Amino acid sequence: MDIRPSPIAGRWYPGSTQGLQETIGGFLADAEVAPAAGKIWGVVAPHAGFVYSGPVAAYAFQAVANLRPELVVVISPYHRTHHATLLTTAHDAYQTPFGDIPVAHDVLRLLDSALNRQQHPGLTRIRNDQEHAVEIELPFLQHVLGDFELVPLMMVDQSVKAAKSLSDALADCVTGRDMLFVASSDLSHFYTQAKAAVFDQTLLQRIAAFDPAGVILAEQEGVGFACGRGAIAATLWAAQKMGANQVNILKYGTSGDVSGDMQSVVGYGSAVVYEGMRDEG
Repeated sequence: MDIRPSPIAGRWYPGSTQGLQETIGGFLADAEVAPAAGKIWGVVAPHAGFVYSGPVAAYAFQAVANLRPELVVVISPYHRTHHATLLTTAHDAYQTPFGDIPVAHDVLRLLDSALNRQQHPGLTRIRNDQEHAVEIELPFLQHVLGDFELVPLMMVDQSVKAAKSLSDALADCVTGRDMLFVASSDLSHFYTQAKAAVFDQTLLQRIAAFDPAGVILAEQEGVGFACGRGAIAATLWAAQKMGANQVNILKYGTSGDVSGDMQSVVGYGSAVVYEGMRDEG
């Protein structure tokens, strides 16, 4: 099997199975989450190194600890430059200290075809990528879910149009599958703790209001920031097509909460996206 080697294990998170187990177990033990009042379709989780964002990310993964999806779609930004608009892996599996996670290439082929039908450029497959934003979610997912197949997606173009196209194509490909969406994103970067709190609460309010377009437009409006704004929006739109209609914000924090440096922080938020009871009136 062609395995994508991890470029961040041992640096962004513990590189040993025991160390990883203990670290994630500790984060989850501190994350108390009330059960969602309906079927969970997705989560939003941060993607910094575990020491910084792990305590916040744990809330998202604690929320899905009782699920056993066969398929997990992780959507992230791509933090480097690339000529294509939407990337995925060319490897057969992702490697973490917990073991290898098989990539659902059958779903990726269906997704590529669905995108092409929308006149979208489709998926570009890359090898040996250095992107951390998909991988950083995987040990948490392995810990709480067990075995699953992975659909890894990295968005270069995070416009409203790109996120909507991806969400429509995804919904076509995964309908009927026991699956979970994961939007990988941090919030504002390198503002003071006080300024970050204002920007981040605005962004989280738009997520909570189930406003995918608003999440993307927040940066253009200068009122909120998320490096994975397109990933969040695509997840919300795709989950909505599956039946989701509510979002609960589970936890907010910043790097300053860990480092003590309140002059230049990165914001982190966790949320759960679910299908709650609908008003029959």
